[in-house]
Amino acid sequence: MAVLERSAALPWATERPDLEEFFSQWRPAWMAQGRCHGQATATWFPAMGGDLETPKAICELCPVLAECRAYALERPGLMGIWGGTSDRERIRMRKARA
Repeated sequence: MAVLERSAALPWATERPDLEEFFSQWRPAWMAQGRCHGQATATWFPAMGGDLETPKAICELCPVLAECRAYALERPGLMGIWGGTSDRERIRMRKARA
């Protein structure tokens, strides 16, 4: 409790944006329209051998599927499900384009 009281007294503590607001300045606007927006992060980053079908099924009906997939294909370091594709699928897609 003392930590909360102390941080509340610091002038900068109340002026900081929350993490969602902070990171949103670097996100493309289309991301807010995705079906994944606001869902549990773990859904999109399944453990090895984990469920890929659930997030892919959500992506199938997403209004920004094409934008999301293009975004992920342009960024080889992205992990998880993006645009209805897994890391491995995007690697294969990039190789096929080359």
